[in-house]
Amino acid sequence: MKTLIKNAQIINEGQIFKGAVLIDGELIARIFAGDVSPDETTYGAIVIDAAGKYLIPGVIDDQVHFREPGLLHKGEIATESRAAVAGGVTSYMEMPNTNPQSVTQELLEEKYRRAAEVSAANYSFYMGATNDNLDEVLKTDGSKVCGIKIFMGSSTGNMLVDNEDVLSEIFRNTKLLVATHCEDEPTIIRNTATYREKYGEFVPISAHPKIRSAESCFKSSSKAVELATKFGTRLHVLHLSTADEMKLFSPGPVKEKQITAEVCVHHLWFDEHDYIIYGNLIKWNPAIKSADDKAALWEALLSDRIDVVATDHAPHTILEKDHSYFKAPSGGPLVQHSLTAMLEMSRKGKISQERVIEKMCHAPADLFRIDRRGYIREGYFADLVLIDPAQSWVVSHENILYKCGWSPFDGTEFTNKVTHTFVNGDLVYSNGAVHSGKIGKRLEFNR
Repeated sequence: MKTLIKNAQIINEGQIFKGAVLIDGELIARIFAGDVSPDETTYGAIVIDAAGKYLIPGVIDDQVHFREPGLLHKGEIATESRAAVAGGVTSYMEMPNTNPQSVTQELLEEKYRRAAEVSAANYSFYMGATNDNLDEVLKTDGSKVCGIKIFMGSSTGNMLVDNEDVLSEIFRNTKLLVATHCEDEPTIIRNTATYREKYGEFVPISAHPKIRSAESCFKSSSKAVELATKFGTRLHVLHLSTADEMKLFSPGPVKEKQITAEVCVHHLWFDEHDYIIYGNLIKWNPAIKSADDKAALWEALLSDRIDVVATDHAPHTILEKDHSYFKAPSGGPLVQHSLTAMLEMSRKGKISQERVIEKMCHAPADLFRIDRRGYIREGYFADLVLIDPAQSWVVSHENILYKCGWSPFDGTEFTNKVTHTFVNGDLVYSNGAVHSGKIGKRLEFNR
């Protein structure tokens, strides 16, 4: 099947220009720039008139938790990938802290087999590191797996790697990208004891950024950077949250970096003043911190110290969130609303539209060396998204597709709306409906 998207404002590779794109099967066959209106009869194509809309490459989210297997009451690959494509996310990389954890090659491949059956978006899965599975980690094929995930701080699933010798061996021996969750566990334990002594079980949520403190983040992130520098490891530090950590990273093109950095939408949108409104709904690890920290993250993003924007999409049920501080889990659903949230911040003057596309589409493709994705280029896979920049809408229970059924953006009005999403040339989402039977592909990497 051929599809011709015409009269679009294309945002791609730092430019916005009027044009058209011809999709032939899975791939982008032709790109027409300017006012040229190709004759669809010449190509025998279905036509989508995108007048007044933006056409962008599909978003690549390098950090999600879709909860399958074992935590299906929170989310599934099927449900969360459908929410992803509704939000313009056409590819994702999912984390290993499921049940069972993805810590052997066999368990990792089981997730790939499941995604091949039900995922609406393209997919990859991290191999999980533990204190005792180095042999399994080193078997991982970097052309077929996005990377190795190390929890250098405990979070959901308790996959903490705190053995110094093991950490050194992983950084020394792996040829793959190592992605890290960085929070120093002894610091968190010490801070927890202080606040538990003061408040008992009823620690206020406002204490979260003090328990999982800036000190804990910097201590762990600096250790990861030190190890990567020592052993020449390809390191990607996930969900940075503090001003202090920014000094660990250098500006410059992502393709030229050995050590890269990620920020998540919630750390750019919220700050500690929002705990009084949202409570546990914005409890994440690492914690959302001060307004000064948020400002520093924005500065680092715009100066290219931070390379990509992701979500750390991590659904929990609303009942699980409705507990006291120690019992309420950390994490929240974001993948359906990340692109629109970033475009809303662009509308408010925080970042240009071109930079949003760079940080959410181009940079992840370059950073992970993903094969033929992340750009609108002839010969690339047709992962494409149409956005109406003048269609206001309000996030509500009626349009939330996460299995958990809620969003921290519930009640928020956005002024950009995803209207169409193509994955490998297939129209998987249009005007509020996810089309069944459309399955994404396993991401491949040029390594």
